[in-house]
Amino acid sequence: MKTKKTLRSLAMVITGMALFNAPALFAQEATNLTSTASAPDDEAELAKKLSNPVAALISVPLQNNFDFGGGPKGQGFRYTLNLQPVIPVSLSENWNMISRTILPFIEQNDIVGNSSQAGLGDITQSFFFSPKTPTSGGWILGAGPALLIPTATDDVLGTGKFGLGPTAILLKQTDGWTYGALVNQIWSVAGNDDRENVSSTFLQPFLSYTTKTHTTFTLNSESSYDWQHSQWTVPVNVMVSQLVKIGKMPVQFGVGGKYFAEGPSGAPTWGIRFAVTFLFPTK
Repeated sequence: MKTKKTLRSLAMVITGMALFNAPALFAQEATNLTSTASAPDDEAELAKKLSNPVAALISVPLQNNFDFGGGPKGQGFRYTLNLQPVIPVSLSENWNMISRTILPFIEQNDIVGNSSQAGLGDITQSFFFSPKTPTSGGWILGAGPALLIPTATDDVLGTGKFGLGPTAILLKQTDGWTYGALVNQIWSVAGNDDRENVSSTFLQPFLSYTTKTHTTFTLNSESSYDWQHSQWTVPVNVMVSQLVKIGKMPVQFGVGGKYFAEGPSGAPTWGIRFAVTFLFPTK
C-alpha cells in the first residue's frame, strides 16, 4: 500500500507540473531564449544534444507513461514512471563511454486478471562506447553491452532473470533533423530457474526535428520482439518537447501520445506520455 501511495503521489506531482506550469513556462522561456544575445547558441546546442542519446550531456529524464486498454477485458490501466539518467564519461581524447539506465516504477490495475500490482520493475543498463567526433559522413556511432537486472518487487512486474547482450546506436544530425536507430538484444544468463528464459530484441528507430525556438517534434517506435513467444510489441510515439530554463537550470518538458500497432493479447491499445528532463551540461 505504501508503494502504491508513493507512485500515485509522484504521478500527481509531476502531472500537476505539466498541467499548471508547463504551458506558461513554454511561452515565457521560449521568448527569453530567443531574445538573449548569448543564449541562442548555447540553448540550440543543448536542444541538439537532447536528440542524441550518446551526446556528452548529463541528463535525468523522468518519463511518465499512462497506458490504457490492456488486460483480458480491455479495461486495464498501467502507469510507468521511468527514471532514465544518462551519464557520459570521457575515456580518452577520442572516446566517451555513455551510461544509460532505465529504472521503472510501475502501478497497474486489471492488466493481469482483476488484480493490481505496484512496485519496481527490472532495470535495463546500457553502456555505449562512442567516438567523440562523427564519421566523415556525419554519422554518430556507439556500441557496447546491455544488462537486464532483476530488481522487480513483484513477479508480475519483472522477469526474475539476469540478462546480457549487445547494444548499438547509429544516428545523424543535420539542419535541425535527427534520425537513426537504437537496438539491443538481451538473453537471460542467470536467475530464477522457475521463470521463463529471456530472449528479447529492442528496436527504436527515431526521427526528430528541432526548431530555432528549441521546440522538438519526435516520431519513434520503441518496439520489442519476444523470441520465446514469437511476438512483437510495437508502440508508435509522437512527442512535442520544449527546452526552457528555470532559473539557471535547463529543463525540457515533453508531452505526446502513443498507439500500440502490435502487441500480445492483453497489451494496452493507446497511451499518453509526459516527460521532464533535467540537464547538467558538461564543459
